Amino acid sequence: MNDPGYEDSLSYLYGLEKFGCVFGLDNISRLLGSIDDPHRSFRSIHIAGTNGKGSVATMISCILKAAGYRVGKYTSPHLVSFTERITVNEEEIAEREVALLTDYIRGRADGECPGGFYTFFDFTTAMAFEYFRRKKVDIAVIETGLGGRLDSTNIIEPLVSIITNVAFDHMKELGGALTKIAGEKAGIIKKGIPVITGARRKSREVVERIAGENASAVYVLGKDFSFRKSGRKCMSYRGLNRTLNNIAVNLNGDHQLSNAALALCAIDVVSDLGYYVSEGQIRTALSSVIWQGRLEMIREKPLVILDGAHNASGVRALRHFIRTNYRDRRKVMVFGVMQDKQYRKMLESMNDCIDLAILTQPRIDRALDAAIMKNVARNSIVTTDTRSALNEARQVTGDEDLILVTGSFYTIGEAKQAVDEIF
Repeated sequence: MNDPGYEDSLSYLYGLEKFGCVFGLDNISRLLGSIDDPHRSFRSIHIAGTNGKGSVATMISCILKAAGYRVGKYTSPHLVSFTERITVNEEEIAEREVALLTDYIRGRADGECPGGFYTFFDFTTAMAFEYFRRKKVDIAVIETGLGGRLDSTNIIEPLVSIITNVAFDHMKELGGALTKIAGEKAGIIKKGIPVITGARRKSREVVERIAGENASAVYVLGKDFSFRKSGRKCMSYRGLNRTLNNIAVNLNGDHQLSNAALALCAIDVVSDLGYYVSEGQIRTALSSVIWQGRLEMIREKPLVILDGAHNASGVRALRHFIRTNYRDRRKVMVFGVMQDKQYRKMLESMNDCIDLAILTQPRIDRALDAAIMKNVARNSIVTTDTRSALNEARQVTGDEDLILVTGSFYTIGEAKQAVDEIF
């Protein structure tokens, strides 16, 4: 980070976190209005859901890029650098662009509404949209930050909406029942705009009901389109317009095959709307897709895997992957989580899957004190920070062992920065 303007911009942006989460579209409407509504200059795909949003977004982005389109992508959170959040054709926004856009938007917003305030997510959403306008993207893939109905990104009118799944997470903000959470996520559904979902049971019924109220076609995974695992990191897909056999997906975990099916259904929908993609372009994109922090293997001896499983549903998918592929290895887990997460369920799910848990906390105010988790993890030690935890894991593992870092994107982001110095 060499650009002082970029450092100043980050200081300003992170300073906005003092406003916390302010739900609703009033702030983002005013902010975008002050810069002439950049979101109206490009078409978009909108993604909500508890897990898999970033993976689905990245697969769609890579497929459309392979087809020759100029594709914006907006995701959160980042692992190491803020610039990861905003990409065009999978290339991160430059630090200098962040500085210029921060100054521009801040100046226009202050001029239009002196004394007004915007949250961190409001401002970064506006930054992404203005960047996409300046880069003249053909289409942008936009991930919600939290929920959907009142999320800042819900200002857009997409070509298609995707709701990946519905599970327990952010219950304080979204509600304590799955049907309530589903209703918040289904709030991204717009009148007449098709929706794709991998939600199940009563959550799916909520999505279907809201889609019906909006006269929106709804395509359900396992009903209107489907996939079948045909090998490790490989699947066959039956879609709305095509059937594809033995598609390689370059991401670990069977849950990524489900995410790929959602992405392919979205490609089916937008292909009918003028964004055609060939079978060869799909195969090229999915066979080479990269998405950091999702069962990402960053070292071999010992094997170090980073996974951003940050809720009980994500941990269940992680547990399945570890038990399926590494049953015979000794496994040490570095675990740090936020205060609002179901840490008990997460740790209990992993207890019979790992040999040792090293409990820690990332450098963020919302992190849970590692000592609180001590009585939940069956065999554990407590450390004060991610670097210390990773160093401890290195001391107690041999080359044939496995170190798993999980619990929060903040934890794995800090581990990713420290790993080369420790190993």
